[in-house]
Amino acid sequence: MGSNRITHLLRYEGTPPFRETFRVVMLLAWPAILEQIMITAVQYIDTAMVGRLGATATAAVGLTSSTIWLFNGLFAAFAIGFSVQVAQYLGAGRDGEAKSVTAQSLRFVTLFGLAMAALALVISGALPNWLRADAAVAPQATAYFRIIALGMPFTLGVNMVSAIFRCAGDTHTPMVLNTTINLINMVLNFFLIYPARTMELFGVDVPVWGAGLGVAGAAAASSAATAIVFLLYLRRLFHNPSPVQISRSTSRRLQKSCLRTVLRLSLPVAMERVVMNGAQILITGMISNIGTVATAANHLAVTAESLSYAPAFGVSAAATTLVGQSIGAKRRDLAKRCAWTTTGIGVGIMTLGGLALFTLAEPLLGIFSTDAEVIALGTQVLRIVAFAEPLFGAAIVSGGALRGAGDAKAPFLISLATMWGVRLVLSLLLYRPLGLVGVWIAMAAELVVRGGVFLLRLRGGKWMDLALLGPEPDRQESSEA
Repeated sequence: MGSNRITHLLRYEGTPPFRETFRVVMLLAWPAILEQIMITAVQYIDTAMVGRLGATATAAVGLTSSTIWLFNGLFAAFAIGFSVQVAQYLGAGRDGEAKSVTAQSLRFVTLFGLAMAALALVISGALPNWLRADAAVAPQATAYFRIIALGMPFTLGVNMVSAIFRCAGDTHTPMVLNTTINLINMVLNFFLIYPARTMELFGVDVPVWGAGLGVAGAAAASSAATAIVFLLYLRRLFHNPSPVQISRSTSRRLQKSCLRTVLRLSLPVAMERVVMNGAQILITGMISNIGTVATAANHLAVTAESLSYAPAFGVSAAATTLVGQSIGAKRRDLAKRCAWTTTGIGVGIMTLGGLALFTLAEPLLGIFSTDAEVIALGTQVLRIVAFAEPLFGAAIVSGGALRGAGDAKAPFLISLATMWGVRLVLSLLLYRPLGLVGVWIAMAAELVVRGGVFLLRLRGGKWMDLALLGPEPDRQESSEA
């Protein structure tokens, strides 16, 4: 069990040798890395299935992607607020409080998830116009976004519970269940996107039922798959022994002390997501102004790029867990060792990913589309950003380490400065003369700057001095909201 290996590391007298730290990092990271790779692989298939409907369908999905990322970013932000508390409580040996935070997170999922779904439904009709969508793209984009909105409470739930499992040292459960989401999604896509048709199987024509819903079918498949897997997460949380197992009788009332810490951790992360996705939405508007081919090529290139950085998010999850539990155990030496070990692994993985992205750009895009113009433009921009991937990896993983220590403000300020001061400004300057290529040059420059600044923050060490946990329960007044 990953949690047992973490406990052994925390109890090691003196700073453990690099080999032992590396072993525990990889024990935690490999399921998360595999999870991210599998998710990305199935997303490739998902995008390819929509891509078969044509550039307009691809553009409709791509148009709303930045806004969906914004909502998902908010969900991930609040998942951090609860899960980092769980990690630090477990590191401090305060298991009861870790379970209490877990139970409270479920109440939060219900309240905040429904509020965000309602907001998304309200803006769904106007969103394509805000993003300057072509008349042919707008109706499909609206339908896609509305159905995704209905699944947002379940999306928040999956984000929340999977983050808590990871911070408890269990990366295997999220690997299995989050991969299951995508496999169910792929199967449902097969039946919901396309109309009824006949397929040849071993030389025999087989009739296949299909709903023929197009991009709306893709959205329905995603929302349904997420809802199914959230129920599986709840079953695991209530019935399987773990450091965060809770019962039906465990109080889920939101405590003021917990909410204060959630807001302290989550608001900077949420603001970071808003800053980054807000800029991306503006940039998406610029790209859609260039034309449908540029919008489709950008969406497919972004999807293809995710192959290179997906493993870094797996390592980042390990960084958050290890640094969080080390800080909770008051092991500064171990927190620093884990932060730099995970960041080094992330940079190495992303260097290989950048190389693969540069050499395999064209065949990767060929998975998604048969449009030669879209493939050519997407290949060009992917090869530009490939050179920035190593420092992008540094930003992803070191950001996870900082948040595990409770340092959420610095990543927000760094992202604000680089996203709006570098990427958005350069995009405004370059998109008219260079089109989509100019936007991706701006992206590559910003990723390099962001990674460098994150490394400077990690080197400074002030992130280890942030107090997060309150006093022990017997000295703590209980107050509830």
